[in-house]
Amino acid sequence: MYSNAYVWSRVLSYLEQHSPAAAGLAYFDDTDVLELNEEKLVIYTPSAFRKDVILNRYRDIIEEAMREQFQTEIRLEVLDDDDLPQYKFNQRKRAFVQFNSQYTFETFVVGSSNQHAYSAAEAVAEERTSAYNPLFIYGQSGLGKTHLLYAIANRIQQKHPEYNIVYIKGDQFINEFLEAVRSGKNFEFRDKYRNADLFLIDDIQFIAGKDSTQEEFFHTFNTLYENHRQIVLTSDRVPSDMLRLEDRLRTRFEWGLIVDIQPPDYETRWAITKNKALSLGMALPDDVCDYIAENITNNVRQIEGTVKKIKAYHDLSGMPTDIASVSRAIKDMYKGKAAAVPTPDLIISEVCRFYSIEENILRSTLKTRNTAEARQISMYLIRKMTNLSLEDIAKEFGKNHTTVLYSIRRVEEDLSNTSSGLQDNVREITANINSRL
Repeated sequence: MYSNAYVWSRVLSYLEQHSPAAAGLAYFDDTDVLELNEEKLVIYTPSAFRKDVILNRYRDIIEEAMREQFQTEIRLEVLDDDDLPQYKFNQRKRAFVQFNSQYTFETFVVGSSNQHAYSAAEAVAEERTSAYNPLFIYGQSGLGKTHLLYAIANRIQQKHPEYNIVYIKGDQFINEFLEAVRSGKNFEFRDKYRNADLFLIDDIQFIAGKDSTQEEFFHTFNTLYENHRQIVLTSDRVPSDMLRLEDRLRTRFEWGLIVDIQPPDYETRWAITKNKALSLGMALPDDVCDYIAENITNNVRQIEGTVKKIKAYHDLSGMPTDIASVSRAIKDMYKGKAAAVPTPDLIISEVCRFYSIEENILRSTLKTRNTAEARQISMYLIRKMTNLSLEDIAKEFGKNHTTVLYSIRRVEEDLSNTSSGLQDNVREITANINSRL
C-alpha cells in the first residue's frame, strides 16, 4: 500500500496535468491528508474558503485521479478548522481503549516499598494536584509500574469518558514514529499524541540515543505540557542515569515529581501472594503464603507467576496446597536476582532494539558499520553475561570461534578508548538487558 504522502503527490500531479486552471493548485499549499482508505480520501485545509473552492472546483477531478490510481470509487471529503474537532472526536471514539480492568488502585497491594508511587499516582488520577506533571515513576521490571499507569487510566476514564487517553510503550513509540516518517503520516502521528488529554508512556528509557525520536518526543512533550495535559512516564532508572538521553528531555522529566518503586518487603510479598490466589479463586494457607514470601523475592511479577503455577498444578493434577507439595512445584522459581542470567536471544534482542536493526540482519553476513558494531557488541555481551563458550556463541551467528574472538577483542579495545562513545552504548544496552531479567 502506498503512503498517503505518495498518493497525494500523485493526485496533485494529475491535477497539474489535467486541470484547466493549473494556477489554482495554490489552493492546495496547506492541505494535509488525514485519512485514506478503500472508501474515502479525507484532506484538511485550515481555510473555510479553500475548502469550498476545492469541493466546488476540484472534487470531480480529484475523485477521477483516485479512480485512475485505485480502479475504484473513492469519495473526497474536505475538512477545515471548524470541522476538525468533531473529526478528531469521532476518531477517538473509534480508537477507544479499554484498559485492563484488573489493574486498578483497589487491586494494587500497597506497602512501604511502593507507598509514595501509589499516593502520587492516585493524586494524579483524582486530579488533586497539578504539580506532579510530569509524574515519573521508576523501578526494576515487574514491580507494578504498568499497573499504576493502568490504574490512573481506569480511574480517569471512569470520571471523564470523553477524555482522549493515550498509552504507549517507549519502543512502540519509536516504531510508530519511524513508520509515520516512512509512510508520510506525520500529521496523523502528531495528532494522535499531541491531542491527548492524558499521556501515559511506559519504559521511556528506550528512546534514549534515538536522536530523531527524541526530537519528536521533545515537541510532543512541550505541546502537552503547555496545554496543561497530564503526562505520566515510567522507566527502569532515573533520568540522570539515562546516559544517552538529551539534556533538554532530562530536565523536563525532572520538572514534576520523581518517585521510585522498590522490590516488595516481606509483608507486601505476603499480601500480594494472598490476594493473587484469592483473585484466581484459590485460598492458600497462611504457612504457604509465608513460604512463598520468604523465597520469591525478586518482584511482583515473579510472585504472581508462582501463584499461577501452583493454581495450574492444583487444577490439573489435584496437587494439595501444602508446603511440601508447593515447594516441589516451585523449586525452580526461587533463585536470587544475582543468579539470573540473560539468554543470547534476550541480549541480541536488546542490541537490535538499541541499534534499530532486525535480528535476521544482525545474524546475517551484512557488514555495514552499524550492523558490524551491533554484531560485535552482541558477541561481547553474550561472552560477558553468560557462560557460553566461543564455539557456542559462534553457532548463534553462523560464524567460527575465531571471528567471535576477534569481535570480542575489538570491542574490548574500543571500550578502552574513552573518547569512542562505545562505553555509553554498552552501559545502556546492559541496563536494558538487566531490566528485563
